[in-house]
Amino acid sequence: MTDPNQPTDPAGGVPPQQPGGVPPQQPSSNIPPQQPYAQPAGAQQPYAAAPAAPLDAAQDKQWAAFAHLGGILWILPSLIIWLVFKDRGRLTNQEAKEALNWQITWIIAWVASQIIGIIIGSFTYGIGYLLFGLLIPWALYIINLVFSILGFVRVNSGGTYRYPVNFRFIK
Repeated sequence: MTDPNQPTDPAGGVPPQQPGGVPPQQPSSNIPPQQPYAQPAGAQQPYAAAPAAPLDAAQDKQWAAFAHLGGILWILPSLIIWLVFKDRGRLTNQEAKEALNWQITWIIAWVASQIIGIIIGSFTYGIGYLLFGLLIPWALYIINLVFSILGFVRVNSGGTYRYPVNFRFIK
């Protein structure tokens, strides 16, 4: 005797059982085949971001100035401003690259002073570390602070700013 709840094949018999007693799945003839999602002609791809609008002159000057001022907080603000706004404003691209190059140069000098301080401090019972590991990094930070503020003021007043000592890592 067959189970009335068990599906049957079109010939009216019981479908063959797979190992484990589970019948194979039958395709449904009532559901149409799935079609891939089609975009209307001329439509953008889903989740594609539209290009950002270019900055106007005031915004371009503002973000260029902030790229220099962000140097007070080390490299991250200049990097973020350059990555976000480099394609949206010519002045922002130019000044953010300059500020970013200065931050990279400054960090290299700061790390070098720390390494030299540790090496010299190990031979001079800590006096070398006091000079190279503490005083020179603080002097470097004050220099970074002064140059970053000078860059901000110069760009905010409508000019451009070039740091006195700057290696151009990003061209």
